[in-house]
Amino acid sequence: MRIAELSARSGTSIPTIKYYLREGLLPAGTATGRNQADYGEEHVRRLRLVRALIDVGGVPIATVREVLAAVDQTDLPPHDLLGVAHCLVPAATRRDHDDPGWRAARAEVDAIVAERGWWVHERAPARDAAADAIAALRALGQDDLLENLPVWTDAAERVAQAEVAKVVARGEPAAMVEGVVTGTVLGEAVLNALRRLAQEAASARLLGATPG
Repeated sequence: MRIAELSARSGTSIPTIKYYLREGLLPAGTATGRNQADYGEEHVRRLRLVRALIDVGGVPIATVREVLAAVDQTDLPPHDLLGVAHCLVPAATRRDHDDPGWRAARAEVDAIVAERGWWVHERAPARDAAADAIAALRALGQDDLLENLPVWTDAAERVAQAEVAKVVARGEPAAMVEGVVTGTVLGEAVLNALRRLAQEAASARLLGATPG
């Protein structure tokens, strides 16, 4: 297909496609003449992945480039491949890691990981991200909300088991890595939205609100 059809199929403007080509986010098509190229279904799929990461997930261009490199890397053991992809899309950490409150929160996260028997790398970005949130809640005096940690942990474990099982069932390494990346970024968006919907419903039940 020509670039105009690729644009129509993927829902991406031609200038944006050309930008992605220049940035190395989209592989070049097969040259058919001066300034002309043909594109295939793999380009449509790649464009949809890039747009999902950028538009829905809010992933920076530089990180998207690293994510795509991981998606295309197939010479590592499956678990290592999935780990590479997972660590490319972490939440940014912002707390002072020398702060005693943060260090206590990080120790709490490490204790949860150990108690659950989770095999997680010591430098996994999610350890720090969880510590950031716990430290912030404690600093705000929201200790009652932190009593929900076991509930959150149980929910996270159930969701992760289901997600990883689906990804592993794909079998093909590139499809598995793509599943981790999109599941992490877009899955979080879905989970957060459903959680807010459920919170509204719970509030209505507990506070006796009537449907509007």
